[in-house]
Amino acid sequence: MDKVKFELEIPIHASPNMLYQYISSPSNLQEWFADKVNSRGKIFSFTWEGVEEKAELITKKTGERIRWKWLESEADDSFFEINIQVDPLTKDVSLIITDFAEDEDEVDEAKQLWENQIDELRHTIGA
Repeated sequence: MDKVKFELEIPIHASPNMLYQYISSPSNLQEWFADKVNSRGKIFSFTWEGVEEKAELITKKTGERIRWKWLESEADDSFFEINIQVDPLTKDVSLIITDFAEDEDEVDEAKQLWENQIDELRHTIGA
């Protein structure tokens, strides 16, 4: 069964350079995204409540976006990406999250998880 792609746009009051540090470095990701984050080359391991998930870093554009692919979902086209977007007129900064849910029923739950994680990021950086 195909996974369901979804996207979230979440405004955040922080500089793009600082945000990039928090979405790209394992130690900063560990402050808001997962309980524990390690990387060896392009393989990142994320641990939540004792459960480890591994993802490969697929794309990284410094200061702008980062994309991973879960190793367990190599058979499909799914990935998750965090993109920093700056409005050219207002200079407002948003995080654009692209991710996949197992099915339509899980999209709302997955969006809620991301919103909770971004709230944690806001708290961590004081945004």
